[in-house]
Amino acid sequence: MGGGDADGDVQRRRAGLGGRRVSALIPNILTIGALCAGLTAVRFAVMGRWEHAVVAILFAAILDGLDGRMARLLNATSKFGAELDSLSDFVSFGAAPALILYLWSGNLAGGSGWAAALFYAVCCALRLARFNTMLGDPNTPAWARYYFTGVPAPAGACLVLLPLMAAFEFGNLGSGTRWIAVGFLFGTGALMVSRLPTFSMKQMRIPRALTVPALVLAAVFVGALATAPWATLLAAGALYLACLPLSVVLQRRANRPGPGEPLA
Repeated sequence: MGGGDADGDVQRRRAGLGGRRVSALIPNILTIGALCAGLTAVRFAVMGRWEHAVVAILFAAILDGLDGRMARLLNATSKFGAELDSLSDFVSFGAAPALILYLWSGNLAGGSGWAAALFYAVCCALRLARFNTMLGDPNTPAWARYYFTGVPAPAGACLVLLPLMAAFEFGNLGSGTRWIAVGFLFGTGALMVSRLPTFSMKQMRIPRALTVPALVLAAVFVGALATAPWATLLAAGALYLACLPLSVVLQRRANRPGPGEPLA
């Protein structure tokens, strides 16, 4: 029976009936959804619908966080999916946020504002290229499973949009808004291409004893997000920035050689 099934599979492939499982397409569908959300954010920005533009970027970040996990869960990882994901990330978290911020700030501060937007977008492209070249590296240290090198693209997009969220919550800051936006473009771009170790949630495990407190905390966050979305997102962004020094300290401890081990 086993041989007959195998022969049948071969015959179906030759007849063009094998194909891929529909479930294997789900991760790529999510990636395309993230790409469309990023492009839609630019459309909202051109229309002056700034809150919708920011929400579209956040939605793209959620989809980006799901596609890789779905690919691993469904055993549907592929080189095609990895390349598509990088292209989607550049559009949604590189080009789109730079254009949104540039348009929102009244074309920023002339040529220097456009230079800042270009700097951010190029840094995002470089960060993604570096990430791709590091995939599958056999010499990757063990601690790298728990840390990114530099701020990841989705987090960078959320950070660079903090001036907009602050304006939604507290009102426009006047002429100073332009220079704040320029500073965030330059600063976030530098963080993305830096060698700074930043926490990765992919391999993080929650102890069984902390499962219920974690769920309660998630419920509080969702409730705060529904009640005061921009203030909650601003607080989350500030907390992320505050955790960057902690990630450096913990990574150095993890990278410290044990007794009898040679220094790197």
